[in-house]
Amino acid sequence: MKIISGKDRGKTGKVLHVSAKEGRISVEGVNQYKKHSRPKKQGEKGEVVTVTRPLNVSNAELLCSSCGKVTRAGFRVEKEKKLRVCTKCGATLS
Repeated sequence: MKIISGKDRGKTGKVLHVSAKEGRISVEGVNQYKKHSRPKKQGEKGEVVTVTRPLNVSNAELLCSSCGKVTRAGFRVEKEKKLRVCTKCGATLS
């Protein structure tokens, strides 16, 4: 996926999690924030953890792995299987 808006515009990464109901996705290395966590046990120190937050699907576009261009997914049926294809080069998308 390639991010097209927001503070991480232009970055690319793999999709980690999809929430179809909310229309949000988590992309690896994108939209990261620091979260302070409290110590769990006595004597332990608190720490700062980097967390990847989900972002809206409309802020990201599909990236073709073969041609490297941003594309929309097209569909093709082969042997009773529906495949997603790149609309620019025609390669099968995973």
